[in-house]
Amino acid sequence: MSSRSLPASIRTLGYAGAVLLALLPISVLVVRAGAWQAGLALYALTCLLSALVLLVALVLLAWPRFRASTGAVLTRALLVLPGTLLLLSVLATRGDYPPIHDITTDLEDPPVFVHAPELRGSEANTLAIKPESLERQAQAYPDLETLHSTLPPQQALERAADIAEQLGWELVYRDAPNGRLEAVATTAIMGFRDDIVIRVSPRVGGSDIDLRSVSRVGVGDMGANAARIRAFLTHFTNEEHAP
Repeated sequence: MSSRSLPASIRTLGYAGAVLLALLPISVLVVRAGAWQAGLALYALTCLLSALVLLVALVLLAWPRFRASTGAVLTRALLVLPGTLLLLSVLATRGDYPPIHDITTDLEDPPVFVHAPELRGSEANTLAIKPESLERQAQAYPDLETLHSTLPPQQALERAADIAEQLGWELVYRDAPNGRLEAVATTAIMGFRDDIVIRVSPRVGGSDIDLRSVSRVGVGDMGANAARIRAFLTHFTNEEHAP
């Protein structure tokens, strides 16, 4: 059956699906270009409309009148499946993460950024410590704690720098005498840039390593900063205990 002979509703379904499929990468490009609020709004709207179009497709599939066009409806429904799945993935994990974007391993004395304020811009999230954010982190991520290493501070700092580079972070500041590193991590799809500070402090028998990771934009980070810190801690621990 040619597309011209299809019912208008199915043709419209296909046009809508094609437009929505194209809008997904366009919205990502808008975010990466710097207009993150407009880009995320377009992204969210695209995913929501994709789900609505898929719902319409399911109605058409259940309608006896369109039984002869089942294949055409299914083909067009595939166009909005990516957007729908993205929406469902966000909704499924929405309650798993608190609406915070500043995560640290030391809730009592979080590491302070020195160089990051010069990079973040006037519209970025504040780097000021918020007590309510620390309280929410304590409840959501109780596993994030200071890493106690047997390495002396300078060796621990060098290993921290190596691991940061292994994880794909861009080192932007190093203060070896004071045991400080700062880095920038860029998210894979949206290209969000988050700032990280690593603090290495001397202690008897080794050193203490603390991290803090802060998103530049947005309210909640969907667990990204906590996952980033966990990855670093895991890498550091594995290397220290490697034979």
